[in-house]
Amino acid sequence: MTIKTRLFSLLSSVMILTAACATSSQANGHEHEDGLEGFNRAMFTFNYNLDKYVLKPVAKGYRAITNQDVRNRVSSAISNIKEPVSAVNQLLQGELLQSGISVSRFVINTTLGLGGTFDVATGWGLKGRQDNFERTLARWCVKDGPYIVLPFLGPTTPRALVGTTVDGFTSPVYWLTDGSHEDGLYAYGAYIGIKTIVAREAALDIGDDLERNSVDFYTTMKSAYLQNKSDMDTCYNKGNMSAAYDFDFGIDDEDETYNEMEAE
Repeated sequence: MTIKTRLFSLLSSVMILTAACATSSQANGHEHEDGLEGFNRAMFTFNYNLDKYVLKPVAKGYRAITNQDVRNRVSSAISNIKEPVSAVNQLLQGELLQSGISVSRFVINTTLGLGGTFDVATGWGLKGRQDNFERTLARWCVKDGPYIVLPFLGPTTPRALVGTTVDGFTSPVYWLTDGSHEDGLYAYGAYIGIKTIVAREAALDIGDDLERNSVDFYTTMKSAYLQNKSDMDTCYNKGNMSAAYDFDFGIDDEDETYNEMEAE
């Protein structure tokens, strides 16, 4: 079986799962209903303990051995790696100009910005915008589906899971190897590990505050995750911006803050 055949089979299976889950949830009239709450709470507890005893200490160690400038450089490089993925998805969404800007940003920052550790392109007026395949699916009228908590991956939905899978196979980290499918997966896995540690370090303070002020931490994190998705453009609700707080602890939403810091 060729690599392309394997990828097609994997993506087809995930898409079928997404359609089935989304259809079921829509039939009940609640796209994000927590029909798997018992399972979700068990997985949340597993992930919480994994974070408490592994990820959080590693993130604290990363903070301890670096200063803010070094962490800014690493975050900038990670954001730069996402530019080709954003460009592909902007093209699929019909946003040709923004796709061209993302490609230009990647070329400029990779070369003149020392591998993306410095955001030169923004200073030249090329403002970045992160995009992913989940946003593309939303623009294509694919419903989100029910809320699910998975081990290691955390909170997600069927549409988000498909988006994450496709984005992984379109990332330059996966393709810039010797062409081996296994090597590509290893490289992307290492990238995800680094990205996760960087994101967790950035969320140390706000995460602790949320936990201290939560009566039910599971419910708080579920609400935070779903609120953060509420501003996503869809074909049936394009451009709707929610007034909800932004609780995304990933690297994507740090890009604008980082650019503002660079401009000061």
